[in-house]
Amino acid sequence: MTADPAGARRAGRGVRAHLFLLAGRRPGSAHAEALADAHRYGRAAEAAGFDGVWIAEHHFISYGVCPSATVFAAHLLGATRSIAVGTAACVLSNRHPVALGEEAALLHELSGGRFRLGVGRGGPWVDLEVFGTGLDRYHHGFGDSLDLLVRWLSGEPAVEGNQRFPFRPVPVVPRPRSRVPLWVAATSVSTVDLAARYGLPLLLGLHADLAEKAELLDRHARVAAAHGHDPAGIEHASAHLAQVAETDRAAAQAVRAGLPPLLAGTADYVRLDGAPAGRRDPARYVDHLIDIHPVGSPRRCREAVDRAADLPGVRHLLFMVEGAGGRARTLDTIRRLATDVLDLPAPAARAIHYHASNGNGYQWR
Repeated sequence: MTADPAGARRAGRGVRAHLFLLAGRRPGSAHAEALADAHRYGRAAEAAGFDGVWIAEHHFISYGVCPSATVFAAHLLGATRSIAVGTAACVLSNRHPVALGEEAALLHELSGGRFRLGVGRGGPWVDLEVFGTGLDRYHHGFGDSLDLLVRWLSGEPAVEGNQRFPFRPVPVVPRPRSRVPLWVAATSVSTVDLAARYGLPLLLGLHADLAEKAELLDRHARVAAAHGHDPAGIEHASAHLAQVAETDRAAAQAVRAGLPPLLAGTADYVRLDGAPAGRRDPARYVDHLIDIHPVGSPRRCREAVDRAADLPGVRHLLFMVEGAGGRARTLDTIRRLATDVLDLPAPAARAIHYHASNGNGYQWR
């Protein structure tokens, strides 16, 4: 593994392009096939000129069959040389924050700084029972978990526990030479406020439209400033479904056919409190995603990407390209997204730079 040449902050108003991979298992396929395909897509992203790849983490459901995003990230970091690799996101309610911090610091050092850690609260699922952390940890422990993780990754030589995780001061080994990049997946106001208090960037998901994301980002900026952080220096990330075809109709049809079998895997969620897991109407939800994301012809996708890149504080766009399904179709989407929409030269500079004279606002180069 070698150092990330795109790690330095870009001059101007730069937004970087990444892939977001679910590693979802579709009916009739094997878990191993889904994982191998996701790894293949990550390598294809580097060849196409993307700046990074982020992998989702799920437990006991077919919607995503990667149970450890850090292990997957390690494998992909070893197979690549330049791109960043992140987790979107490690479920912090299931893990001891020090154990996760040790893994993150290890990957950060071994990769020359190419690792990116995204964490989330998760849900009230059976995972909490299996791993012995419980609903109390989910409902009330995320703040203490994040506090400990932040301090572990800060570069301090030693760290002691807090009220939920009491332990004497211990050395941080390996001690990161620089702060490990950390994002917080957020869908609620309380999580936004928590991330903002630490000055941590948000990782915004697929379900929210641009107006909803802008509202969360605005709140984050206000809370971060109130706690002494400069919002202009916080680089948020936003995930978007992407599907490129010759026409808007062809892209929409591909997603309408391919995405519902993947979303069906969310029916495997089991709530610990006995309540039924939330069930969206699949057809309506897919249409919603098509409407708010870059799904369509190259022109429509460019316009959608431009709008997403204009979200205040967002410096990383994560594109989920597995919506239509099929290895060949997904690889083609990666290629077309890079060449027909983002104009990414492979493997040169990977950023969007703002040009006042450009009518579209952003130019990928």
